[in-house]
Amino acid sequence: MLSYLQGSFRIHHTGENTTFTRADIERIYGSPFSDGNRVELLWKGKEAFKSIFDSIKAARQFICLEFYIYRNDETGTELGELLKQKASEGVSVYLLYDHLGSFGTPRRFWKDLRSAGIQVRASHPFKWSSPRSYMHRDHKKLIIVDGNLAFTGGLNIADEYRGIHLRRKEAWRDTGIMIRGPASVALFDTFKKAWTKWGGKPINYTPKPKTEGTLPVIPIFAHSGKGRRRMRRLLYYSINHAKKDICLTTAYFTPSKRMIETLEAAVKRGVSVKLLVPGESDVPAAYYAGRAFFTRLLKAGVEIYNYIGQVLHAKTYIFDCSWSIVGSANLDFQSLRWNDEGNVGILDEGFAKQMKEMFNEDLKHSIKIKEEDWLKRPISEKIKEKFFSLFRRRL
Repeated sequence: MLSYLQGSFRIHHTGENTTFTRADIERIYGSPFSDGNRVELLWKGKEAFKSIFDSIKAARQFICLEFYIYRNDETGTELGELLKQKASEGVSVYLLYDHLGSFGTPRRFWKDLRSAGIQVRASHPFKWSSPRSYMHRDHKKLIIVDGNLAFTGGLNIADEYRGIHLRRKEAWRDTGIMIRGPASVALFDTFKKAWTKWGGKPINYTPKPKTEGTLPVIPIFAHSGKGRRRMRRLLYYSINHAKKDICLTTAYFTPSKRMIETLEAAVKRGVSVKLLVPGESDVPAAYYAGRAFFTRLLKAGVEIYNYIGQVLHAKTYIFDCSWSIVGSANLDFQSLRWNDEGNVGILDEGFAKQMKEMFNEDLKHSIKIKEEDWLKRPISEKIKEKFFSLFRRRL
């Protein structure tokens, strides 16, 4: 099995009868695509981190990092040493971490980075004047190198994403994406806004877009209530307008009533809907809350698969093998209603085919849930599902 898939250098546009068009997506979301990109799909932790480390080593002007989780474990420490080295070479380094997500990382770690010349800021710090706002999270995962190379997706900076763990030989199953081209400049602009929002000094670099390939990419980044509404609008549009098949991979699935009804409606109009979720989770409450709705979805004809063997942390969505979304947003209330999230959309049949191949490979490591077996699950499981579903809006 390949550890990554390379974005095609040729555009494989869908035909005239395609459901998804560039004009419609831009109209629904309210932002344009960026043309001329080369895209690489990363879906194995060690290979993904090798690409990240190699790219950072090659930086010449600046490096920007924005992460929900940045731990001071082996992976975080190694990356920190590399960032300090680049800072000593005159490269400007900007690091933005989420205060809640990186709560366990000690202050001395950040202090050490600052003393080496790295600019560090925390997003969503706790405030006694508005404690409830602390539950809003910067869930984005983003790296920009010199303005023409970007990484985003579901990967955080921690050992489990890379495959370094005391109890696990394999990395968590996650998906990242590397972009070269004009879309990287658009993502850099997004980072600059977040950086200044959380107290960072303005970043003055103005990289010029460079054509690197042929793929059209649209950033789908949400850092406000308006942005999350736009993201939800595009997601529901994508589900509602699919004609053939929908393949959804999400680490946390706590659906709203609207989401359930939208998936049911897709099946009723003849669309094949497949949902891939973790067979085990690092957040048991969210795991059980989502399973409370499996019976209804199975009865409606949605195919549900449990990924087995590793923790599934990916968030990828494929529609009619032509329109794909990769990023940090899960199908849960936290992502769609509260978090700052970062995703990219690619309208290209060739890239969507690679996404579908990756999805089908994941299904080989999954167990399909059969309705008759599901209905026979232990009563203790049903009680947990019912209980945690009461709190699904905050999981």
